[in-house]
Order: sequence, then C-alpha cells, then structure tokens
Amino acid sequence: MEWVESSNGVTDAKGFRASGVSCDIRGKGNGQLDIGIVYSAMPCAVAGTFTTNRVKAAPVLLDQRRVRSGNPVHGVIANSGNANACTGDEGYANAEAEVALAEGLSGRPGGSFLVCSTGRIGRQMPMDKVSAGIHSAWESLGEEVSNGHAFSQCILTSDTRPKRCGVVLRNGSKEIHIAASAKGAGMIRPDMATMLAFIVTDLGCDQSELQRLLSEAVEDSFNAITVDGDMSTNDTVLLLANGASGVRLDASDPGLRSMFFKGLAAVCEHLAYLIVGDGEKISKVVTVKIVGAPDRESARKVAYSIAQSALVKSSWAGSDPNWGRVLCAAGYSGLAVDETTMSMYYDTCPVVKNGGVIDANLSEWRKIVSKKEFSIILDLGMGMAEARLLASDLTPEYIEFNMHE
Repeated sequence: MEWVESSNGVTDAKGFRASGVSCDIRGKGNGQLDIGIVYSAMPCAVAGTFTTNRVKAAPVLLDQRRVRSGNPVHGVIANSGNANACTGDEGYANAEAEVALAEGLSGRPGGSFLVCSTGRIGRQMPMDKVSAGIHSAWESLGEEVSNGHAFSQCILTSDTRPKRCGVVLRNGSKEIHIAASAKGAGMIRPDMATMLAFIVTDLGCDQSELQRLLSEAVEDSFNAITVDGDMSTNDTVLLLANGASGVRLDASDPGLRSMFFKGLAAVCEHLAYLIVGDGEKISKVVTVKIVGAPDRESARKVAYSIAQSALVKSSWAGSDPNWGRVLCAAGYSGLAVDETTMSMYYDTCPVVKNGGVIDANLSEWRKIVSKKEFSIILDLGMGMAEARLLASDLTPEYIEFNMHE
C-alpha cells in the first residue's frame, strides 16, 4: 500500500470526475464554494453508513433508501451552508428534486444519484440557487487537480482546511486506487458525527460485500472519534466502486479482500484523525486507549465516558495531568470497574498502578500533557479486550465560537 502524496481527493481514482462551484446558499455573496458533484460514467456499487440520530435530515433518509435498494449509482451531489434537516415533506421533496435534476443532466435513470447536505438546520433549501448550482457543477466536472480540490472545498462548514487522502494498492500489474474527501469539525462524537465522507475506488465489487467492508472500516475510525459529544442529523459516509481498474473483488481471492480492507481502513482512520485535528477551536488531540476490559463494548463505554467528560477535556486544555478525573469518569461509565485493579499511563509513563498513584513521575506527566498530541492508556485489569478513541480537549474558544450560530 502506498499513500498518495498531495492527494487531490476523489479524482485520484480512475473514472471519477468532480466539481465544486458557488451558488451562494448562505446568501453572503462572497463566492464561497458550496455545491459540487462526484460522478462516474461507469455504474458504481455503493455502500453507506449514516447518523444514528433519530432526527435525520432529508438527504440521509433519501440516501439510506437508495443504498439499501442495492441498485448501482453514478454520482453524488453535496452542498454546504444548509443541512436540509428538520424541513419536513418540503425538504424531502427538495432532496428528490436535486437528484432528479442531476439524473436528467447526466441522462441516467432514476435512482442514479445520491445527495448530501451540511450546514444550518431548520431552513428550506434555496432551490433556485441550488438548481443553478447543480447545472454549474455538472458543466464543471473534470478529472484535474483543481476539480478534486474544488469538491473538497465546497463541503466545508466550520472546518479550517479541506481533508483529502488516498492510497494505491497493487494487484499484480494493476493498480487499485482508494481516494477520499471529507468534512467535519464540530458536533463530532462516536456513532458518526457532523461529518460527510466521500470515498471512491476503481475496484469492482458487489454491493453487499462493499457494505460489509465499509461498515467494518467505519467502526474503528469515524465511529471512534469525539470532539464535543454532539451527534448531527446529517452524518454520512459513502463508498462508491466503479471497477475502472479492471480488478474485481470476489470470494475466490481472500488476499485481495484483505489488502483492500487494509487500504480502506487506513483511509477512514486518516480522515477521522484529520477531522479531530481540525475540531472547532481545539488545542489537543488525545488518544484514549482502554485495555484489560472484559469485552470490547465495555472498553468503548469506558473510553467514551472519559473522552466526553467536560472536566477531563478541560484539564487537557489546561495541560493539567489530572488523572483523578480520568479514573472518576471510568467509575461512572456504567461498567463495574474496581479501582484497585486499574493502572494508568500518560503515553508510556506510569501514573497509577493497581489504584495507587506514582507521584514521582509528576514532572514527566506535565511534559506529556503539554504536548499537542498524547495518549492516555487505562488498564482495567478485568480481561483482555481493548478499544481506542480519538478525542480533543475543550477550550474557552470552543464555547465562545458556539455561543452564536
């Protein structure tokens, strides 16, 4: 597996074109890119994972139905500035109108396009602007560096930078590409977040297998991050496979499946890292690793309890090695932990051993938690299972940023 240096995003994979244009969805008249298309002339198998929020945006509801149908697709429309969430029947009709317009422009049958939106909740889409934007995005499709970059820009909201990556896999003399663009900075927590991720590959694969691969890759990447604990109405990860590489995944080649999954997992994990690293007004990225748990779900529960604690996150922002808050959060996680069996480390430096603090290491703890990135390892002493969660701190600037929309 080789990482693509200076990835262009979705246009790195064969047969995929993209665009990003401005249609002034926000009404600010500043020329900000806010709508784009990813398109493959070859039909694509599609897999998706979506927010677990019971309040789902219209594009999520539409995409879920289309992905579950198992029918191939040709493209995705994406916009920022308006989430088309909590918009009722009119919002769903608008989402349907968007995909119908793209299908008409491309000459593809109904069901050939998906749509993703992110931005402000509770406002109807300005369909006159959006329709003009889809026309412009269709006319602007291309495979150049600028096309991939424009698409990765048009999906951003509070992000400070675009998020792109890609890998190349080699199967004999043939290359397989996995390429992706994502957005996400706020309302980030496990079980998806305020994030959109568009992953494309030129591998051929049937829909059911593609869905299994994506669901597995998402579990330890996008479903294992948290910035602020809020869950969005619009979270979506889509994976499109068009087969343009000439390589097709089938049950007779488990080696190819393993190679592709490793590449897909690496892309998802890197995008997840980029999302947390660009969290709204954060100053620290912290890996919370729970080991010695009775089972994986219990490990995840404890990790989540720690990473979502406002007291713990505030101490990270202040570079305070307040290990007591970590153990406290583990104690109210819902798992019957035993303080006397727990051991904790900042990076590799011991903090607690079987419930007893190792004060002699205090100066080293301070150095570690002052870094922009560090890890907390908590051994529960209850079994062999483990889980990892990527988290951020909670800063005064985050609160100020989110006091007003």
